[in-house]
Amino acid sequence: MDDRIQQYLAAQRDRHLEEMKEWLSIPSISALSEHKEDVRRAAQWAAEALQKAGIENVRVMPTKGHPVVYGEWLKAEGKPTVLIYGHYDVQPVDPLALWKTPPFEPDIREGKIFARGASDDKGQTFMHIKALEAILHTTGSLPLNFKFCIEGEEEIGSPNLDEFVEQNKELLAADVLVISDTPLLDRGKPAICTGLRGLCGLQIDVKGANSDLHSGLYGGAVQNPIHALVQILDSMRNEDGQITIEGFYDRVVPVSEEEREQYRALGYDEQKLKDELGVPEFFGEKGYSLLERTWTRPTLEINGIYGGFQGEGIKTVLPSEAHAKITCRLVPDQDPDEIIALIRNHIERHTPPGVTVTTQLFDRGKPFATPIDHPVIQAAARAYESVYRAPVAFTRMGGSIPVVATFDSVLNVPIVLMGFGLPNENFHAPNEHFHLENFDKGLLTLCTYWFELERTLAANAG
Repeated sequence: MDDRIQQYLAAQRDRHLEEMKEWLSIPSISALSEHKEDVRRAAQWAAEALQKAGIENVRVMPTKGHPVVYGEWLKAEGKPTVLIYGHYDVQPVDPLALWKTPPFEPDIREGKIFARGASDDKGQTFMHIKALEAILHTTGSLPLNFKFCIEGEEEIGSPNLDEFVEQNKELLAADVLVISDTPLLDRGKPAICTGLRGLCGLQIDVKGANSDLHSGLYGGAVQNPIHALVQILDSMRNEDGQITIEGFYDRVVPVSEEEREQYRALGYDEQKLKDELGVPEFFGEKGYSLLERTWTRPTLEINGIYGGFQGEGIKTVLPSEAHAKITCRLVPDQDPDEIIALIRNHIERHTPPGVTVTTQLFDRGKPFATPIDHPVIQAAARAYESVYRAPVAFTRMGGSIPVVATFDSVLNVPIVLMGFGLPNENFHAPNEHFHLENFDKGLLTLCTYWFELERTLAANAG
């Protein structure tokens, strides 16, 4: 990498951080309709940032929901094309009282920038824009061709991006897809994610009597929807952490012993994580390590449960209804639609008498896995190691990026998941932050990678 690029990034650091603060200040919460205009403003901000960086043909493209920002630089004649994906929408900020500083007033302290979206994913997407800006500004060209696809619905499961990718597959056609929306293994320990869990979610609605009832007059004679709901939920998992829904594990592809040994060799500090989380013990599927449980095994979790009187004191009623929200993280080769059908069948079989149950569907996304020996992934490893001066860990991630499987099937290109966040940066939680150490090193790593990738692709083409 040209020394001028490193010098440029150092000289422009303060400006870059101020610009990132501007983007982080926009409350682009895709899940809340009252922020629809903020989401649009965040898209427009991204488009203007791409243009200022030297990216061409920048467009804010409509979907049935929030828009997609597209841009391209295609002047590297005869060279391969990289598609960079990111998202500009963010999670809701509740509970607001737990934030030390307002979530949309970015604050730098202790070597970190605190704001919603700092790590997931505005901060990491911003780095891609600035890396290409630095190369263009100092050298006048780029080693490869580049396209950007920055969406505004990732945090609600990308409901409209599948259709967008299908309709624009020629526009998005590329030789490699790169995404920075995953964490490092730990501070100073770079990691390339080679697998993502899929996702499906639904709400369970249990209905009893046509109104709340006096518990003295009707208790013991009329089914309580909360009791019924708890009974249904309790039937879904046993005391060993195994999911008891019939057929749930049928399509799970077991992880090889070689990969399990690689995870053991990472020497992951489970006690450190217990201390950080404030839990006395971990819990999960019997026979699997913590990393295997969170990276390679499917889950079923209750994310919310409510019904009955919620105010101060007590109100002696049998509630008319009760509700729960559950999500499953899925692994290869589980299909979200099939899992939803299995859950619905299970609910039907385990619904006690005296209530009716309906379900509402939420996010769905397929799991993804890629081989670690692909040349473009090995090139990313070399780029990390040249900057971080540490070996790269090949990991999986327990979370989901729903559109990755879509890109994989529609565009049929190798996908490189090279992120720069840390696992404890509170994405999706109060006080989300991004370590500026990884902002700096991440920019250098991306710049290094583009030149390394150009050499790698040229060598393999030959």
